[in-house]
Amino acid sequence: MESSFDDKDMKILDVLRENSKLSTQMISKKTLIPITTVHYRIKKLRSEGIIDKYTIKINHKKLGKDVLAYAFFVPNYDILKEENMHLEDIVEKIKKHPCVEEAAIITGFKDVLLKIRVKDIEELNNFVVGYLQKINEVSRTETLIVLKDLD
Repeated sequence: MESSFDDKDMKILDVLRENSKLSTQMISKKTLIPITTVHYRIKKLRSEGIIDKYTIKINHKKLGKDVLAYAFFVPNYDILKEENMHLEDIVEKIKKHPCVEEAAIITGFKDVLLKIRVKDIEELNNFVVGYLQKINEVSRTETLIVLKDLD
C-alpha cells in the first residue's frame, strides 16, 4: 500500500513535532487546514505508521540530570563469537542501564553510540569505567561530554 504523503501531512507533522498535545482544532488553526481534514490526516498518518507514538520533552536539569554525554564503543567480536552473541544482543543489554537514553549501531571507527544522561561527572565515570568498560564484550570506549545542549 503506497502512502499519499503530501505538504498538508508535513504541516500537520511539523505542528505535532512542536507540541503533540495540541487539539485537532488548534492544529487546524495553526496549519489553516480544515479541522475534519486534520482529524482524517492524523488518523491516516497513525494507521500508516508515520506517526508511531506521541512523547514528551523532559527538562532534565529539573530532574538533576545535568550532564549529557555520548559514548562510543567497539565490541570485542571474538568474545561475541565465542558466546554466540550478536552485536544487537550486547546493545540491548547496555540500553537497559538507567543512564542510557538511546543506543544506535553506527558506521565508522566505532560501532555503537550511546546517549547518556547523568547527574554529574562522577556518575558518568561510574557508568563508563565502572559499568561499560567492565563488560567483556566491550573492547574500547570513547566518551564525549556535551558542553551546551542546543535542543
